[in-house]
Amino acid sequence: MTVFSPRRPLLLFAAVVASQLLLLAFQIRRNHDIRLVQVWTAEVFTPIDRAGTTSIDWIGAVWNGYIGLQHDRADNRRLQAEVDQLRLQVDQLRGRAAEASRLAALLSFRQSNPELPLLAARVISASPAPANKILYIDRGQRDGVGKNMAVITPDGVVGKILEVFPSSSEVLLVTDRESGVGALLAGSRAEGVVKGTDGPDLRMDYVENEEKVINGEAVLTSGLDQIFPKDLPVGIVLTAHPGIPFRSIEVRPAAKLDRLEDVLVILLHPKPPPPSTAADPSGGSGR
Repeated sequence: MTVFSPRRPLLLFAAVVASQLLLLAFQIRRNHDIRLVQVWTAEVFTPIDRAGTTSIDWIGAVWNGYIGLQHDRADNRRLQAEVDQLRLQVDQLRGRAAEASRLAALLSFRQSNPELPLLAARVISASPAPANKILYIDRGQRDGVGKNMAVITPDGVVGKILEVFPSSSEVLLVTDRESGVGALLAGSRAEGVVKGTDGPDLRMDYVENEEKVINGEAVLTSGLDQIFPKDLPVGIVLTAHPGIPFRSIEVRPAAKLDRLEDVLVILLHPKPPPPSTAADPSGGSGR
């Protein structure tokens, strides 16, 4: 027994209507002799085509962007490597220019002081202990270097030779507490002794309180220590105050002691101090 379904007439009716509409669509023509079915087809599939085309274009753009981004990253890495290499070359050129400038200054100083037997030397190391104001140069006994010879730069006094080895020497910096330089004030020509403080600056002793001392005044070698020739730059006055029994004078070194690379050794053996006359009050020969 067949069960009657109320949906079957509706389905048949819908099929008949759809068939009639399709027949009409094939028969009816619109503008430019276009069948209605073609219009319907275009209306249905055009949005789908448009969406598909848009999706394909978007995917292509994303893919091209990804590929382009990878190329850009590779270019950036290459350009960064080139920039780093150029910076290294610039640093090397700056170093060479600075070295050439230092050597030119040494040569100019040597030409300006032909009376001084000068030997150029390079700083090769320094003492690792901050309290030890010592450095080492690449000149020694084989080059004629001797103990207590003066070490300078075109800027000013550096120190003196402390120990000598066959091909190197040890230099005691002027800032060491055990160091001392006979000095005078450039303005008043008042004499004193510049000593190290184990710090970056120096102090000048034995200047009378009555002497006028100006901040910024140059301090020069006096030549009385028999080590440093006269009138070499030692430093400039930072502060000066009355003290007991002498003025308290702080001096900034003229030479850049914290960045020494090249120095000059004055190849003059220090003269021995004059004999003391304390044993002979008359000052005669003792006879």
